[in-house]
Amino acid sequence: MTEPNAAGRRIVRTGEAPFRPFDRYGKRVPGLTWLDVSYDDASGHGCFLVRFAPGARSLPHEHTGIEEFLVLEGELVDSDGSVFRPGDFVSFPPGSRHWSEAPGGCLIVVFLRGANRLIDDG
Repeated sequence: MTEPNAAGRRIVRTGEAPFRPFDRYGKRVPGLTWLDVSYDDASGHGCFLVRFAPGARSLPHEHTGIEEFLVLEGELVDSDGSVFRPGDFVSFPPGSRHWSEAPGGCLIVVFLRGANRLIDDG
């Protein structure tokens, strides 16, 4: 649920807003849902929440700009084996490539400055 106000502030009540299937790459990613907070598809800049169901895995991708995220709940395991836990704030520089999975599920808030590009993980 989004609430605009007279001062131009936008409030997203994340506890009340419905997450939708994660389909930002043109196809649904099983076990991932997302909630747009302030993401602008045209520029690739903004913020959104991503919920990983237990066992869900993101698609391999490359960052064209900076991607940062904060783990709110659960654990996220990156493709290099790094484990991120609640309170961990992670930054990926432009050109970095990875994918992540959440064996027990997790919730992250993502700050993106440049759209991601799918890559082949083969």
